[in-house]
Amino acid sequence: MMWAGRVLRAALSGVPRGRRAQSALAQLRGILEEELEGIRGAGTWKSERVITSRQGPRIHVDGISGGILNFCANNYLGLSSHPEVIQAGLQALEEFGAGLSSVRFICGTQSIHKDLEAKIARFHQREDAILYPSCFDANAGLFEALLTPEDAVLSDELNHASIIDGIRLCKAHKYRYRHLDMADLEAKLQEAQKHRLRLVATDGAFSMDGDIAPLQEICCLASQYGALVFVDECHATGFLGATGRGTDELLGVMDQVTIINSTLGKALGGASGAYRLVPLGSPHLPAGPWKSLGEGGYTTGPGSLVSLLRQRARPYLFSNSLPPAVVGCASKALDLLMESSAVVQSMAAKTQRFRSKMEAAGFTISGASHPICPVMLGDARRASCMADDMLKRGIFVIGFSYPVVPEGKARIRVQISAVHSEEDIDRCVEAFVEVGRLHGAVP
Repeated sequence: MMWAGRVLRAALSGVPRGRRAQSALAQLRGILEEELEGIRGAGTWKSERVITSRQGPRIHVDGISGGILNFCANNYLGLSSHPEVIQAGLQALEEFGAGLSSVRFICGTQSIHKDLEAKIARFHQREDAILYPSCFDANAGLFEALLTPEDAVLSDELNHASIIDGIRLCKAHKYRYRHLDMADLEAKLQEAQKHRLRLVATDGAFSMDGDIAPLQEICCLASQYGALVFVDECHATGFLGATGRGTDELLGVMDQVTIINSTLGKALGGASGAYRLVPLGSPHLPAGPWKSLGEGGYTTGPGSLVSLLRQRARPYLFSNSLPPAVVGCASKALDLLMESSAVVQSMAAKTQRFRSKMEAAGFTISGASHPICPVMLGDARRASCMADDMLKRGIFVIGFSYPVVPEGKARIRVQISAVHSEEDIDRCVEAFVEVGRLHGAVP
């Protein structure tokens, strides 16, 4: 081996260093182009449409004349461009500046950060809360800080990628139970009895399928086997439950869920509009008038847990504080939500209108009663082409395919917003029927 190493070094010594670097770069380009061509060939290439207006039910898209109806944003309550939310952001920007240029524990905590954390805890009826740049970061920080090699975490197989990645970072024993399968969860809980702590981790609402975790059964099993319950509420906070507290309120288990992680970047106005698309996850679509500042996420739960996260959660310790404009927007969005739940009540009827009309037309809609309405199509190329043809008819939707969803389960994910009118919904359905017939998706 030493002889081979000397031969290799001798051979390389005759090649100029710059030429070797160019050769490595050419090799890299070849590998990348082959990979990209494979994505194109599979029909799973994802193009980014450029929006030239504020987020809302009606938007403008670069290269297309006229207004477009947007049916794929996480803007569930229509707060992304709410005038009071925007004004609150401008006021915070003026009073507290553009940013902190610091992490929280050095010189990055302002009064508005502490006020928002207290407001989040009150909203969720928990002891305390901690802010992160995004819920992705909240999920990345929680499990590693909380769980040790003595503990166990039990995760639904279709949890969001950020939960999966966060669990990978921790040293706890890892169990994965079949999606929404309570018999399998119980079997895994029985197997995990030998560990110190047991934490069941689930999305409250699953972003790709629009289905809701059976929290009553999960909490019952957790109580029976001495486990804690963690719920990611990104696609529930603000609009599920009688007052928008989320799936734990919807299912009557607010006092049984130990830890909640959620986002300021969806129903609560979209904060700044930063977003990322991750494998087996969901897109955080642009929203709000500021960009590239971070969407904002949080953990809320026991006060001692929040105190530990402030000491040990790496995304919190090593990320700059949320900018004042984001904090101001989110705080006002929470105020509006706590003042009145009327907008929450309108969501169910609009969601049911879309789902029933689409099913009557012959489409298969995944999930039930959630404003995420996945139109299941199976083939990735069909989903992409149908989405393109929908845009030509004035409807903005996106085809989802592998690796965002499993292979063979491509879909167009429609999301209903409280600010969509009945006429908007009917127009969307009509366009789907026309395009679906064109592509053989419905009779």
